[in-house]
Amino acid sequence: MDGSVRAGTDALPIYCFSHLRWGGVFQRPQHLMSRFARARDVFFIEEPVHGEEARLHMHACPRTGVTVCTPHLPHGAGEAALTAMLDALLADKGPGIAWYYTPATRSWSAHVQWKALAYDIMDELSAFRFARTDLPELERRLIAEADVVFTGGRSLFEAKKHLHGNIHCFPSGVDRAHFAQALAGLPDPADQHPIARPRLGYFGVIDERLDLDLLRAIAEAKPDWQVVMVGPVVKVSEEELPKAANIHWLGGRDYKELPGFLANWDVALMPFALNEATRFISPTKAPEYLAGGKPVVSTPVADVVSRYEGLEAVQVAGSAEAFVAACERALRWEKLPDQAKVDAMLEAMSWDGIHAAMAALVHRAAARKGTAAPALRVVPSKAADYLVVGAGFAGSVMAERIASAGHRVLVVDRRQHIAGNAYDHHDAAGVLIHRFGPHIFHTNSDEVLAYLSRFTQWRPYEHRVLAEVEGQMLPMPINRTTLEKLFNVTLADEAAAQQFLDGLAEPAGEIRTAKDFVISAVGKRLYELFFEGYTRKQWGLDPSELDKSVTARVPTRTSLDDRYFTDKHQCMPLHGFTRMFENMLDHRNITAMVGVDFNEVPRGEFGHVIYTGPVDAYFGHRYGALPYRSLRFEHETVDQEWVQPVATVNQPSAAVPFTRTTEFKHLTGQQHRKSSLCREFPTAEGEPYYPIPNPANAALFKKYEALADAEKGVTFLGRLGTYRYMNMDQVVGQALATARRLLPAQQGGGSARTAIQVAAPEKA
Repeated sequence: MDGSVRAGTDALPIYCFSHLRWGGVFQRPQHLMSRFARARDVFFIEEPVHGEEARLHMHACPRTGVTVCTPHLPHGAGEAALTAMLDALLADKGPGIAWYYTPATRSWSAHVQWKALAYDIMDELSAFRFARTDLPELERRLIAEADVVFTGGRSLFEAKKHLHGNIHCFPSGVDRAHFAQALAGLPDPADQHPIARPRLGYFGVIDERLDLDLLRAIAEAKPDWQVVMVGPVVKVSEEELPKAANIHWLGGRDYKELPGFLANWDVALMPFALNEATRFISPTKAPEYLAGGKPVVSTPVADVVSRYEGLEAVQVAGSAEAFVAACERALRWEKLPDQAKVDAMLEAMSWDGIHAAMAALVHRAAARKGTAAPALRVVPSKAADYLVVGAGFAGSVMAERIASAGHRVLVVDRRQHIAGNAYDHHDAAGVLIHRFGPHIFHTNSDEVLAYLSRFTQWRPYEHRVLAEVEGQMLPMPINRTTLEKLFNVTLADEAAAQQFLDGLAEPAGEIRTAKDFVISAVGKRLYELFFEGYTRKQWGLDPSELDKSVTARVPTRTSLDDRYFTDKHQCMPLHGFTRMFENMLDHRNITAMVGVDFNEVPRGEFGHVIYTGPVDAYFGHRYGALPYRSLRFEHETVDQEWVQPVATVNQPSAAVPFTRTTEFKHLTGQQHRKSSLCREFPTAEGEPYYPIPNPANAALFKKYEALADAEKGVTFLGRLGTYRYMNMDQVVGQALATARRLLPAQQGGGSARTAIQVAAPEKA
């Protein structure tokens, strides 16, 4: 070995294996490793250089402190030489955390007992030109061995999320201060200065991911426009590059020079081809261009479309003609449109925040392997005013309200996602599903609907349920149709139906239990067919042991109305619940971190805590655990368009182990040739879903409620925090009311968020 190594720190070193050269385009690996290097040794191990004697050349990057390691190998040398170099490096510094950007290096580093192994997937490398044919298999093995997996964009995440249980999406950020230098009007670089205006510019790697035919078409359509291309040419030959008097290939430039080029462009381009190599890319250029004050015109790469939807400053065009037209529009703008939205978006895309979140997850991975790794701070360096525990409805609404009042908020959730039990995502077949069972939005509150409409558009939806009883599919709740089919009678109107029900009812003296309530209203026959078995399965108790409120939620009707709910507003988020939560938390004052347990956060740094987790867990189960009922979800994707006539089919019979089956496409309105079903199996163990309502549990909760009332600086709310069953709209209403009490000065405060189109709800 040669070269010098920066003095070590107490933190574990990181060994980063990359397919990219450190001195190339400054992008995701460079941004993240530079930040890790502020507190630990980072060794950036490049792919080998061939043709010299075997040695590991090492030099410290003067700007970042990262130690760049370049293996030099004689021609014909095998991987044993690379293994020997790595072993020598580890003998000097000791094993630490492995961070991979390419699976190709795993074969000669797999023997090391890493303290943690992270795989950051920034591209689908197997789709690149000249890629090794064994990359898919090598990646499969690396993902299986990794302790934590990251993806650089949403499309990659959706494609890989089923491969690992600890995978997280972190789209690339922006070094805003660096590119904002362009706003100050930097001098024109010498080789760009002679080029006429208007200038349409691009910086980045020039390879098979660019649509060279599109560049040629732009140059031909607008000979007075100047297309400026800044970046190294990789994997494409000079002969493939379009030649024209108004296309200028300026070659690679140092990262620090890029703002100077950007400052003197009129429009910034992302002319990506739509091919296998770009199917999963999440370009970093758009936020860099926007930070420099330039409008962006891009081809419809999936992650660009999803990430910048509704932001006028980023124009997306699918053909050469449309691309030219979009550039013409951008050239007419005197200033960047949607500047407030752009500012808010860029504020939320800092590399510092992304690094902090990824560092916390890596530390958790190391901790699970039993290392004594020094804790990486979970809390960003800029402490928040409020800590919100839980990113479901209660926590997210509180976070948004507090942030909109001008306070900084840190939201943590121990799960690997936001949205709580309302979390939805696409399964492996591309069908949108609710991971934790069906969630149907309905409310009579205009206030709740108006509030949520700030974060989503809606599609009308009225939920319908059938119960499979005695070989028939009957409407539930029980209505006139149910009675007519079950008892083979004709009931002319509601009065006749009520008279029939009165004949079945067996009134009791005092109604205290769920069993009393049902039998008193509809009699023993309907109780046994529709309620007894279902309730025993759902709650693990006989209805006689449960409070009457359990069955009181399911009414009996004398009309033909077969809707499950009768609320004034019944609708579903147009793009799903998770998207709605993303929009809600998309605020410059909010930092949201998933996979982080409440107990990992130093609470003394916050002025107030909003706690939406189980209240008994907060107090260490001092009086014993509060009983909950849980569920196990069995998801199945089937190769047919539709399976059920309605969204949910109940199975009241005790002989059937599950309570209901839901077909999600009814809820979401998605058009897909396949469908996805979810069966629910109630269990005594697992995630706490339903507080069990009976007198003994109510008395136990009263003890915890007294502790919660006495706890200073903490507000408890939500289903788990207040130990009571609430619908989604009730949780939102509770959070809005709590925020008003907590923030009396904040009345109708505005929010600052990124570009999200929010339309008025469709009439339901």
